[in-house]
Amino acid sequence: MANGSRQAAWEFFGAELKRRREDAALTQVELGARVFVSGGYIGQFEQAIRKPQLDVAQRIDEVLQTDGIFERLCRKLIDDPRYADYFAHVVELERLATRICEFAPTVVPGLLQTQEYARAVTIAANPFKTDEYVDEIVTARLERSRILDDAARPEYWVTLHENVLRIPVGGPGAMAEQLERIARLMRERTAVVTVLPYAAGAHAAMGGMLQLMEFQDAPPVAYTETSFSGTLVDEPAVVKRAHRAYDLLRVATLSPEASLAMVESAAEDFRLCVSTT
Repeated sequence: MANGSRQAAWEFFGAELKRRREDAALTQVELGARVFVSGGYIGQFEQAIRKPQLDVAQRIDEVLQTDGIFERLCRKLIDDPRYADYFAHVVELERLATRICEFAPTVVPGLLQTQEYARAVTIAANPFKTDEYVDEIVTARLERSRILDDAARPEYWVTLHENVLRIPVGGPGAMAEQLERIARLMRERTAVVTVLPYAAGAHAAMGGMLQLMEFQDAPPVAYTETSFSGTLVDEPAVVKRAHRAYDLLRVATLSPEASLAMVESAAEDFRLCVSTT
């Protein structure tokens, strides 16, 4: 589904939600209280500013007795076989974000990945899948990264643990290409990338990756992920804690200039490995 038609579908979702809510004689605040979100969130759903998570859509159906229509709409709109169920909604939010901050402990974030790096990561996690499957996943990941090519792209802040620069994903050639892409985006000021060096030791996000997203007309969210599941959080207190963790990470990183030098040095090391083999 193209982005324009998908947005139109979310607008239909919002208009239908408003109609069904008013038919039930409920205010936004009253409906929000019954489905465990704020009334403001209900208003944002109705205006298609924010998209409800699947469990919220299911609770709306229960409260409004709408025979599963909002769950079905939500599943249809977030359903993309190229993304895990828990990640599809994150992709939608990335397209709306005005600012994205990420911490990557071991793997280059998807928005920065090159084709060969993405292929190597996908095959490593799916060794028995067909080439067609791998191609679909890689294509989807590259499509996500196009938001960085848009003139209205979000501010993009990335903290990479030094692990990311050292693990030879896809071999020396693929790693050199990947790190050179990151360095180019840094020099072009498309992204602000800093490196958390091994010397920093323990840090505020030892639990794993972290992504923070901010929006023009909606509250911020946080997303965390393990190898097999992801959690999207919009509870203000939890999001605030996630922002604090990211702030603590940033003060422990190298400066942007020193980070660029480390990325370029690592890329050169991988290039030397290629030339000597």
